[in-house]
Amino acid sequence: VQLQASGGGLVQAGSSLRLSCATSGGTSSSDVMSWFRQAPGKEREFVVGSRWSGGSARSADSVKSRFTISKDRAKKTMYLQMNSLKSEDTAVYYCAAGSGLIASSLMDPGKYSSWGQGTLVTVSS
Repeated sequence: VQLQASGGGLVQAGSSLRLSCATSGGTSSSDVMSWFRQAPGKEREFVVGSRWSGGSARSADSVKSRFTISKDRAKKTMYLQMNSLKSEDTAVYYCAAGSGLIASSLMDPGKYSSWGQGTLVTVSS
């Protein structure tokens, strides 16, 4: 599956932004779709993810109650709704897809086989 992330930009702290991840090449119900981010000088970290078929999402503690993942299967697109943005949310955001991931592997970027090119989100304080 090929992924293309978009929607990043420069926003003020406290505002909202929605990222999109368009998919092509086919996804299956067993695929896990997730968002990761990487801030300058830091390792890539898990943000939120869930199965393409649906079900409950898993979020990093730092974004719980602020970030929400959703999917439009007809448009083959995944979204990341980010509310109450903070300066520490500044990072390049990546969408990723993996097959057959178990729950304990969801947060491990090494378990994902497909990555989008990343979109930069800058939050000014």
